[in-house]
This record gives sequence, structure tokens and C-alpha cells, in this order.
Amino acid sequence: MKNEKLKIILDNRELEPPKRDVKKEKVRTMIISGVLSVILLIIILITLPMTVLPWSGLFVYASIVSLVLFLFLLLVRYFTIIWMAYFYMTKYTVENKPIYTPFVSIIVPVYNEEKVVKNSINSLLKLDYPNYEIIVVNDGSKDNTAKVAEEMVGLHKGKNSYVKVSLINKPNGGKSKALNAGIQYSEADFVLCMDGDSTLSPQTLKMGMRHFVDPEVGAVAGNVKVENRKKPLLDLQALEYVEGLNMARSAQGFLKMVNIIPGPIGIFRKRALHDAGYYSSDTFAEDADLTLKILAQGWKIEYEPEAQAWTEAPSKLFQLLKQRYRWTRGILQAIRKHKRYLINPTKNFNNSLVLWSMVFEALIWPTMNIFANLWFIIVALLYGMTSLIVFWWFGIAILDFMSALFCVAAEREEARLIPYSLIYRIFFVLMIDITKGMATIEEFLGLKMSWGKLERIGTPNK
Repeated sequence: MKNEKLKIILDNRELEPPKRDVKKEKVRTMIISGVLSVILLIIILITLPMTVLPWSGLFVYASIVSLVLFLFLLLVRYFTIIWMAYFYMTKYTVENKPIYTPFVSIIVPVYNEEKVVKNSINSLLKLDYPNYEIIVVNDGSKDNTAKVAEEMVGLHKGKNSYVKVSLINKPNGGKSKALNAGIQYSEADFVLCMDGDSTLSPQTLKMGMRHFVDPEVGAVAGNVKVENRKKPLLDLQALEYVEGLNMARSAQGFLKMVNIIPGPIGIFRKRALHDAGYYSSDTFAEDADLTLKILAQGWKIEYEPEAQAWTEAPSKLFQLLKQRYRWTRGILQAIRKHKRYLINPTKNFNNSLVLWSMVFEALIWPTMNIFANLWFIIVALLYGMTSLIVFWWFGIAILDFMSALFCVAAEREEARLIPYSLIYRIFFVLMIDITKGMATIEEFLGLKMSWGKLERIGTPNK
């Protein structure tokens, strides 16, 4: 059968990104930093003569107070997230939502994914859902992606029905434009957007679509898991996805205010996408930007732990740090784009709450984590309190161990990930936070960056 060729006209409202005055931002950053530094210096000069402690005593005392405050914030943050995640999982377990099976279009944007695109499409044909199609959007790939994908075009026998696989070939324009092409080609009222290198678990659509029975739900965030494991760096990422990302997403799901719908798995009501203006290409975190735009329009965003996407994680340290660098700068760009909600919560209180939580996680918390660890080590070494370093790290490791136990049990994950929690925060999180700090500095300085592309090696179909 001859393939039908169609010309698609995009309705991307933000083809022209908002203009950014980098020079003005740098000057403003320098002025604000200078003013805050002067204020801090004045406070120190005024209060210093009032102290009765010697310099060394004052230094140790201030360090202890700072670290106690950090530990207090750490405990509050951890137990708040754990309790909210627990409430969500309890509600999720006892709640019996009706099955909802409207027609869904699955949008698969691909760029140089010849090694994994076939596995991705084959995994979609195994979905336990009766009413869907697959739209592959080739974003100007330079390898054999188009050829591999074209071999899959047509009707295929799925688990419950025949599934139509379509292919759109377009000039390279980025992931956002590729997703918009697929969304606007689709005639369904609901779309699932994913990454070309991801594979979905069979129950993804059946479990995710149930939330749309509520007409106020505009999107559902899925559960992303690391597919390639069995190496320390990869296992640490697998634990991070379970403990650091999905636990927080469960807590946000309790409030129906998930702050980032992950790129590998997001299900959307097309009306919510239209209201939000579709995906935009003016940030390096189009998923975070779209999530904030959907929340700004008053839609609720749920989390579905059984809608699972398995993705290939970076296997090399440099690739991992490069990925997190891009994520951090993209999130900061999204925050800057929506900063009006930070300043004026009366515009949309939910969005303001979500944005402030993103500011805390992206800016404040990594800075505190780096500072607290380094400062404590310096003070302990200078003043003969090295034994306290062991107790400090031991306490944090126990906290992470408890959290890992809860998350691994809740998600029925591999128990072998739990021992990694003992070094998770001491080494892995600290390394990631340092990368976040560098990305933050360069973003505020307005340094240019490129998107970057993770080289895929391909993994067996899950």
C-alpha cells in the first residue's frame, strides 16, 4: 500500500520566543548580589562587637547553629514528602476509579534513534488498551531512523485490537516542534507524549486514562524508570528516579499539582494542551515549561505510578553530568519565563506554590547541601572534630536508607537498590548538586549552551 503524504501546518503560538536582554539581566544580577553582600557585611560589622566569644569559638558556634538548622530543614523536607507520598499511595490503593477508554494518539518524536525506535514501537503494540494509534514523528534524523520507522508503518495486531502506526517526516526543528506536529496531526481528544528511546509498560494507558474521568484533570504524569542497570552509576540513577523523583511526584500527586510532567511519559487532554499553547522551544526543559502553562490555565495534574516508561540512562559520568546540567538550566529558564507567578501569587496561587517549590529544589536546596557538607568538613578538620563527620554522614545515610526502603516497597522495585542509599546522598547527590550549582551560575551569567544528544546503545525490550 502506498504511503499517503500529508502537509501539516503547525499552530505553534510561540515560534518566536520571548526576547531576552542578557546584558540587562547580568547588570541586574550584579547589582542585586552587590547590595545583598553589602547588607550582610553591615549586619556582621554591627553584631560582631556584641559577641563575647573569641573568633574561633564564634566560628564553631555559628557552624553548629547553621548545621542544626540545615539538619532541621532536611528532616522537615524528607518527612513532609514521605508523609504526603504515603497519603497518596494509601488513597491510590483504596480508591477504585472506573475504567475509561477513549481514543488516544501516542506521539513518538525521534531524532537519530535508529537503535531503539523499533523496540519503542513494539512495546507500544503490547499495551493493554483497546483504542489507540501510534504517530511517529521523525525530526530530520541523519541516521536510518526514518527507514527503520517506515518499516513499521501500517496496521499491526495489538493486544486487544489492530493499531495504526503512522510516520511524519519533517525538517529538524527540535523535540517541541516534533511533538506539536504529532499532536496537531492527531484527531484524538487525548494524546500520550513520550521519548523515542522509551518503552512503556503494558498497563500504562489503561491505568493513566482513568484519571481523565475527572473533567478538571488536564494531564497525568507517569512513572519513569531506568532500564539499563547492573552498574553502580546506573543503579544509583535507578534509585534516584525511585527515591528522588517519583517519591516527590507522589507527594505532588496528593495535591494534584505535579510540577514537571516527565518527557518519557505524559498523558494529556488535548484541550489542556490547546489552552496552554502547546509545547514551546524557548527553554531546554519543554516538559517543565508546558506543565507550568497547564497549571496556569487552572487544570489539575495527576500522577499515575502504574503508567511506567522505561528509559535508557547515561552510562558514563560525563554524560550524566551533562544531562543534569541541561535539566537544571532548562528548569531555571522555565522559572524565569513564569516568574510573574513568583511575585504575585494572586494571579494563580497553585502555580505560585509550585514555582516556589521548584525554586527551592533547583536553587536553594542544592546550595545548602553543598555549603553544609563542605563547611562541616572544614570546621571538623580545623577544630579536631573529625569524629563528628562520621556521625553526620551516618545520620544522613540512615535517613536515606529509610526513604529507600519505603520507596522500593511502594513501587515493588529491586531490593538490591536499597544498599546504594548508604552512599546515595554523600557522593551521588552531592556530585549532582555541584553540577546544578555550576549550571545555575552559568544560567544567571547568560552563557550559551547547546542541547546535546545522549548517544544510545540500545537495550532489550522490557
